[in-house]
Parts: sequence; structure tokens; C-alpha cells
Amino acid sequence: MNFVLTDHAKQEALRRQITLGWIKSTMAQPEQVIPGTNRRKVFQSRIVTDGKTYLVRLVVEDWHQLPVIVTVYRTSKIEKYWGKP
Repeated sequence: MNFVLTDHAKQEALRRQITLGWIKSTMAQPEQVIPGTNRRKVFQSRIVTDGKTYLVRLVVEDWHQLPVIVTVYRTSKIEKYWGKP
């Protein structure tokens, strides 16, 4: 799937140690897509790294010609975000 990463999303991915591979796999086959704010959607998938499971969340504006990833982050608080808008 083709998409655009904003400069902010690129900086946050680097700062938060989120690989481009995780971003690509979450965009291609998210485990969940939930509504965000301002018509945005949150694509999320669980990722296992270093023996820990994290939730990778991508805030996406999918109404553009190519979806735009506004920001990215990962969290260990999976229960907090799983299935909730």
C-alpha cells in the first residue's frame, strides 16, 4: 500500500523507534481500524519486539489520493486502546 508520511510522523517514528517495516505492515493489514478525531482513522496492530508486545498506532487521513500518516506511536497499554475509539 502506498502512503505519505508527514515530516512529523517521520520524526516521531525515529524518536519512538518505530520501524518503517512496522508502519508498512500496519498500513497493509491493520489488526484494527478505529475512528479517530477530525475524520481521521487509527490503524493499529500488535508488534512483538525484544520479548514485549506493543501496540503500534498510526493516525491516518485516508481521504487523500494517497493516505497520509499524520503521526505514529507505540504503547504497551494495549488494553487501553484495543477496540476503543
